[in-house]
Amino acid sequence: MDIFQTRIGDSPIVLSMPHSGVAIPPTMVPSLTPAAITLPDTDWHIPKLYSFSDRLDATIVQANYGRYVVDLNRPRDNSNLYPGQSGTGLCPLELFDGTPIYHQGSEPDSAEISRRCLQYWDPYHAELQAQISRIKSKHGFAVLYDCHSIRSHVSRLFEGELPALNIGTNQGLSCAHDLQDKIALRCNESNFSSVLNGRFRGGYITRHYGIPENNVHSIQMEIAQSAYMEENSNYAWNAKKAIALTAVLTDVLQILLHWRPGQISLV
Repeated sequence: MDIFQTRIGDSPIVLSMPHSGVAIPPTMVPSLTPAAITLPDTDWHIPKLYSFSDRLDATIVQANYGRYVVDLNRPRDNSNLYPGQSGTGLCPLELFDGTPIYHQGSEPDSAEISRRCLQYWDPYHAELQAQISRIKSKHGFAVLYDCHSIRSHVSRLFEGELPALNIGTNQGLSCAHDLQDKIALRCNESNFSSVLNGRFRGGYITRHYGIPENNVHSIQMEIAQSAYMEENSNYAWNAKKAIALTAVLTDVLQILLHWRPGQISLV
């Protein structure tokens, strides 16, 4: 199976989907616990949720392998993105709820982690960089939108219920402030709860690629899965919920589509 798949578009938007993959290498399957085999921490249905983005001529880079193989939204050196807070690593050993991912003694060693980086992490980021560079060359700038979702209740990672729409711009460092503010305003005006730079203010992808002074603007959207699917073992898509959410996300991407650095947006 390919490490990723890419949809080539010509608009200024590049969508990254690093956690929507569900493939696991056959050689890795015997080492996983029964709880991990069901891939509970997947960003379920993200490609389906953003399927409308084809109409906006967005470029999409979508991972095919699950995050337990290697987390594409973590630094290659496994440095901590959220010091002082619980999180997950480059090759995580625990599920979000703290349950072990591997049978005891089957955890990946440093050599295996390096091999996974070479096979999965490096190609994904090379492709993402290539697409950002292509779009920047065409338009003079690029807007990277990193697509994520998570269960609305994960006590190990955050208290209480997560807002439906979590906009992350690394405290305003990864994109122009006017673009950030337009997106935050649209989300605040919706019927969904939202927050800007709350618990999820952007992972490695948002922080690494989002350099406004280099004409690359990056935004992460972390969506509570209760906003569009059933949060149970079936991970079922909820069409009624998804319709309402898609309307808001379409407006968000329309803002990205029409925004220009240093210019008044048409939206």
